[in-house]
Amino acid sequence: MSSTPTARGMTDPLDTPVPAMRPLLAMRSVSKLFSNGTQALADVSLTVRSGEFVSLLGPSGCGKSTALRIIAGLGGVTTGSIDWPSTRINPNGKPESDISFVFQEPTLLPWRNVFENVYLPLQLKGISRRAAAAVVDDALKTVGLTDFRQAYPRELSGGMKMRVSIARAMVTRPKLLLMDEPFASLDEITRQKLNDDVLTLWAETGVSVIFVTHSVFESAYLSTRIVVMKARPGRIHEDFEVNRGAVRDEEFRTSESYRSTCERVSHSLQNAMHGESVRGKALHGAGAH
Repeated sequence: MSSTPTARGMTDPLDTPVPAMRPLLAMRSVSKLFSNGTQALADVSLTVRSGEFVSLLGPSGCGKSTALRIIAGLGGVTTGSIDWPSTRINPNGKPESDISFVFQEPTLLPWRNVFENVYLPLQLKGISRRAAAAVVDDALKTVGLTDFRQAYPRELSGGMKMRVSIARAMVTRPKLLLMDEPFASLDEITRQKLNDDVLTLWAETGVSVIFVTHSVFESAYLSTRIVVMKARPGRIHEDFEVNRGAVRDEEFRTSESYRSTCERVSHSLQNAMHGESVRGKALHGAGAH
């Protein structure tokens, strides 16, 4: 069976049949209660397979970013567990160098140029600049910033700064890329361009992505799965599988498949926000009725 091209002619990592394997990540009945009494998450269970692009979609206060920070090891759980069935675990109980995080803001160091900002994670691992140069240049090439390697953050547009942040996250070649609303503050044209860039990166590298967003349209365009969450406390309302083999381009944005996906996900989000529970539906894009 042949693979199906996705964004810009790239191959969807999930579109080629592979033998059953252990999941990359498994959240098991995770709850998070903060010291001020806020219940951020309640009984959240989520499994992510290698190569998936999973969007967490929901209203403010539903625990999307909290879940991402827990997965990244930047916060602990109150009850439940995070398991990494197919990943090496270090003595601190965290996966070894297999996770990268792209935050809502680029968080670049203003006194370092583009190359030096992307080099930073490797520098912190004790890798010399000379040894890291080819890897850093490859990461910059992937996000289209080869010609800006000597530029400083003040000289870059908002979209270019976010590309540097993505290159910095990918320079360690992680298995899992966590993205916390990275394009929320950008204009629509730049946002759509970066959506395409991320899909190309995902298709070329096979990295698994967990992407937090408030946008129904963004989640429907990017994802192989959309997890709709409800708030207070944060919990999973519905888990959709979407359009795995579809080509993501301008034509897709005006397709019946995309319109149908947006409609169904929008309805699910509205139900989640109004307290209705609808679980277990599968969404199959163009084949949905």
